[in-house]
Amino acid sequence: MNHSKRWSLLLFLSCTLLLLVLLSLASIVLGSTKIELSTILEALKNPDLSNQQHIVLFDLRIPRTIGDLLIGASFACAGALMQGMSKNPLADSGILGINAGASFALAICVSFLGTMHFSMSVFASFLGAGFAMLLVFGLMMIKGRKLDSVRLVLVGLAVSMLLTSLAQGISILFQTGQDLTFWSAGGVGGIRMEQLIVAAPILLVALIASILISKKISILSLGDESATSLGLQVEKTKTLCLLITLLLAGPSVALAGPIAFVGLLTPHIVRFFVGSDYQAIIPACMPAGAILMVGADLISRLINAPRETPIGLVFALLGVPMFIYLARKGMKDHV
Repeated sequence: MNHSKRWSLLLFLSCTLLLLVLLSLASIVLGSTKIELSTILEALKNPDLSNQQHIVLFDLRIPRTIGDLLIGASFACAGALMQGMSKNPLADSGILGINAGASFALAICVSFLGTMHFSMSVFASFLGAGFAMLLVFGLMMIKGRKLDSVRLVLVGLAVSMLLTSLAQGISILFQTGQDLTFWSAGGVGGIRMEQLIVAAPILLVALIASILISKKISILSLGDESATSLGLQVEKTKTLCLLITLLLAGPSVALAGPIAFVGLLTPHIVRFFVGSDYQAIIPACMPAGAILMVGADLISRLINAPRETPIGLVFALLGVPMFIYLARKGMKDHV
C-alpha cells in the first residue's frame, strides 16, 4: 500500500472503531430492559449474582455483544476472501455450501436426537459446515483438476441446493420444521459465554490468518495467470483461503444461523472508502462487519420490543435492495 492508502485505511479504522465502541455500549445498555451505565460499571467492579440486572449483563448482554462483534467481523472477512479468490463480486461464504451444510447437520440432529443443548447444536452445525466444504473441495479436485474459481462457484451452488433440499426433506419427514425455523432465520439471542469460549479462539485465529494472507489475495484477485507470473503458488493459496473461510464462517453460522448479506455487502462498502487492495479491505472489513452485525441486532431487539425480530429478516430488508443495485450495475468497478 502507498502512503495515501495507509492514511485512508487508518482513518477508516479509527472512525469505524469509535462507532463500534458506541454501538457496543448501546447493545449492552438497550434491550427489553434498559440498564443504566452506572449499573454496568457497578457490575464490572463488584458483580452481584443476586442482582437481576447483573445477571442479565453477564449471562445475556455481554456474551451477545461479543458474539455480534466476532460473527460480523468473521462473515465480512470470509466474504472478502471469497470475492478476492473467486473474482466474483457476488460471492460470500454461502457459495461453499457452508450455510447449507450447517442446516443439514442440524436437521439430522434435531430429527434423530430431539431437543439438544445449544452447545451441541453449535458443534453439529460446525461439523455440517465442514462436511459441505469437504464435499465441494472433493468434487472440485476430481481427476486432479485445478481449483478453478468459476467451477468453485458452480459446484458450491450445486452442493448448497442438494444439502438444503435434504435438510428440508428431513424436517418435513420428521416434522421438525418449526424447531429449525428460528435458527434458519438467524439470531444471536441464544449465545452464551460457554459457546464463545469454544468458538472465539477459532474465529480470532482465522481473523489473524486472513490478515496475514491478504497480500496473497490481492495478487490472486489479478487472475491466475498474473498471480503465477508474480511467483504466487495459486493452488496452495486457494486451498489455504478455503480453509480460513471455513474457520471464519463455520463457527459463525453455528452460533447465529445462516445470516446472509454480511459477507456479501461489507467488502463493497469497504472498497468505497479504502480502495481495491485486499491488504486494506480485509482489515477494514472486521470493524465494518461488526458494526453491521451489532446494528442489525439492535434493530432486531428494539423494532418490536419486547419480542425479537429475526436478525436475518433485518439483513434481508437492508441487503436485498443493495444486492439488486450491485447486480444491475454489473460490478465492473468493484473487484
